[in-house]
Amino acid sequence: MTDNPSALDDVPNRPKLKDCVRRMAHALERTSDAPWIDAQRLAGLATGMTTAQLIAHGERQLDIATHDQLKGLLARRAAGEPLAYILGNAGFWRYELSISTAVLIPRPETETLVELALEHLPHDAALRVADLGTGSGAIAVTLAAERPAWHITATDIEPSAIAIARTNADRYELRNIAFRVGDWLAAIDQEYFDAIVANPPYVAEDDPHLADPGLAAEPRRALVAADHGWADLKLIADQAPAALNAGGLLMLEHGLSQGPYLQSALEAAGFESIETLKDASGHPRVTRGYLTNLRRARCPRFGRMDSAS
Repeated sequence: MTDNPSALDDVPNRPKLKDCVRRMAHALERTSDAPWIDAQRLAGLATGMTTAQLIAHGERQLDIATHDQLKGLLARRAAGEPLAYILGNAGFWRYELSISTAVLIPRPETETLVELALEHLPHDAALRVADLGTGSGAIAVTLAAERPAWHITATDIEPSAIAIARTNADRYELRNIAFRVGDWLAAIDQEYFDAIVANPPYVAEDDPHLADPGLAAEPRRALVAADHGWADLKLIADQAPAALNAGGLLMLEHGLSQGPYLQSALEAAGFESIETLKDASGHPRVTRGYLTNLRRARCPRFGRMDSAS
């Protein structure tokens, strides 16, 4: 069995669906961590079938057009293009989100940021929460759907990203999200929030992982930050106090080694009760702090919530 992207070239006319899926899976063994799942998802995209239907109708013969479409999809995936971009959607939390190459593919570790925000903030209060650099809207959409009483403001410097985020908000008929185009807090000038959350770029410019074909397909601006990945985290930490209410919470996702530096930046900016929390894999992933210095805060709305680590 061949293991190259042309694996479908030597099948007979009107091949059986199960044979195409099998050949695609073998062709993707060097590219994918889950070649059978990828092959089934690609076959589902081309045929409109669910995984169960692909199995149940495995003896079905494919027409030439569908077979050619599968060859094209296989070539893209074998070249390293992320499956989510090929499919045009990705799962996050319990939601399915539309995505494109204008935005990052939502990561499981970012669910940690969402989980902590849901845990650390009052559930039923009419809070104002900002999601900076929203991208696909994964964080904003999830928070808005899980907490209908909250009002979410989602920002991004890229209009194309905001368009994707709007699509995802509309998919779930969310009316408690407002969108702003602009660079970090510049997009929400003269607005004040009870919490600010963000998953900003934090990868260093010379990180060797950027050479991976999958990462190369994602928008570099959403991945990479200047000053060894530190610049955007520091900027948000410095500027957030001017946009937070008394007792306001700032919560930032970051790289594995950046927690101590971010803690120092939050302390210098006037935050208290600063803590770095771990993701599901046990890695330090999110640092948060509360703004309790009233000289920096505006329009108090709720007091600091004591939270478990």
